Amino acid sequence: MSYELHDEALEEFRVAVPGHAIRNISVPQLTEYAIINKEGHLAINGAFNAITAPRTGRSPKDKFIVRSGEAADLVHWGTNAPFEPQYFDTLFSRVADYVRQRTMFVFDGFCGADPQYRLPIRVKTEFAWHSLFVHQLFIRPTREELRQHRPSFTLICVPDFRAQPERDHTNSEAFIIINYERRIVLIGGTRYAGEMKKSIFTVMNYLLPRQGVLPMHCSANMGSRGDVALFFGLSGTGKTTLSADPTRRLIGDDEHGWSDNGIFNFEGGCYAKVIGLTREKEPQIYDAIRFGSVLENVVLDDDRNPDYSDNFITENTRCAYPIDYIENAVIPGVGGHPNHIIFLAADATGVLPPAARLNETQAMYHFLSGYTSKLAGTETGVKEPQMLFSSCFGAPFLPLAPKVYAEMLGERMRKHNAQCWLVNTGWIGGAYGVGRRIDLPYTRAIIHAVLENKLEGVEYDRDPTFGFMVPKTVDGVPPEILHPRNSWSDKNAYDGSALRLAQSFKANFERFADVSKDIVAGGPLI
Repeated sequence: MSYELHDEALEEFRVAVPGHAIRNISVPQLTEYAIINKEGHLAINGAFNAITAPRTGRSPKDKFIVRSGEAADLVHWGTNAPFEPQYFDTLFSRVADYVRQRTMFVFDGFCGADPQYRLPIRVKTEFAWHSLFVHQLFIRPTREELRQHRPSFTLICVPDFRAQPERDHTNSEAFIIINYERRIVLIGGTRYAGEMKKSIFTVMNYLLPRQGVLPMHCSANMGSRGDVALFFGLSGTGKTTLSADPTRRLIGDDEHGWSDNGIFNFEGGCYAKVIGLTREKEPQIYDAIRFGSVLENVVLDDDRNPDYSDNFITENTRCAYPIDYIENAVIPGVGGHPNHIIFLAADATGVLPPAARLNETQAMYHFLSGYTSKLAGTETGVKEPQMLFSSCFGAPFLPLAPKVYAEMLGERMRKHNAQCWLVNTGWIGGAYGVGRRIDLPYTRAIIHAVLENKLEGVEYDRDPTFGFMVPKTVDGVPPEILHPRNSWSDKNAYDGSALRLAQSFKANFERFADVSKDIVAGGPLI
């Protein structure tokens, strides 16, 4: 087993972080360490299951960017919390002292499937299962690439190191701090593995726009003709589920870049929600959960069978697995320019239609709005759906102003003639608590109709509140649910809810005072 005692200096950072390191070992070795260290248990399907409670989702109030170097001028501080460099240096020194006393697991790999734009990363973790997680989630180097690997960013994750807010100037004992000048990410006080994944995504969102590449919080797949579709959406809207389609090839489930060459996956794995998972509904994801996969916060019975219906620990149960566990995945994860762009919204108000076609200005408006309902468990403390506007469907991960990303998307949509759609994967027949969530087979039928261009010849109605076009018929979908008002028993209640949602869109968009009048006109008609 590759185990060494070393006294390594991070020369590029001018700081030393010596300690014990176990470097770039295999999946079976990492799993052995995780079991020996009692970090979790093997499920009967071979996946390793870890519990991250009390933090079972991201902690956005504990995320910071160091205000130093060129980042001090480039970062959009209106939506990003600053952390002063002197406080970072002090906290980093305390973390370094902590690391010196512990064994750390090191993963060297890449973020970005396109060699022209990929970012070499090094991830140092306190837990073996965290190293297994990043090994499966990011792009794994070949032996030759590993010999030549030089990290451009280093992430250090020490969950059992807890900050002291008064001393360390954090908001709690947890912290996720990105230092663009020193190219370091520090994570502590939380075991939730998704913080590592999203921190590197935030790094890519800072670096790539200046290289002419649009970073996107979306999944992507490819049809038999090479046609590409993008699925934008926040956690819980269905990006992973809908892109993992047996009739199409998966490029990636969450994070991509759009360059002049086409699109490319940032990652080498998937990170799927598994609450309520069944083989019947989501066969590709279900069958991907096996040895080498990492489960988070899933309840196991006495025989170690996962109970995906049990939300005792959290609604935000997860599984990470390498993308080649999905049959017919695209490897490496690159594709051409997209033909269809789909915005996913899990609308808990029950107002938005299951499908709507957007024109260019409406697409820009809804991209900047980034509307959905924040679902239970996706963030610490969220117990039931809450209305959420998240610019570009990923505001927590955008270090630059939203307008930067929106303008890049609009330019690419025009250049490559991509059609945009809004798909509601949330509630119909009433709001949350009254209506029901739209059946997954109906959403899949809508997606297939879009991607197979079957909605080009059907009749449409203009939505009287939002102005977008709603198809009257979709094969395999009951017509009465396509127009939400028809599925509500109380029409007046629907009208009131639609007006309130439209007003919320309008109020949210007031913060985009610098966008063109054409984009503003793409919003609700009230």
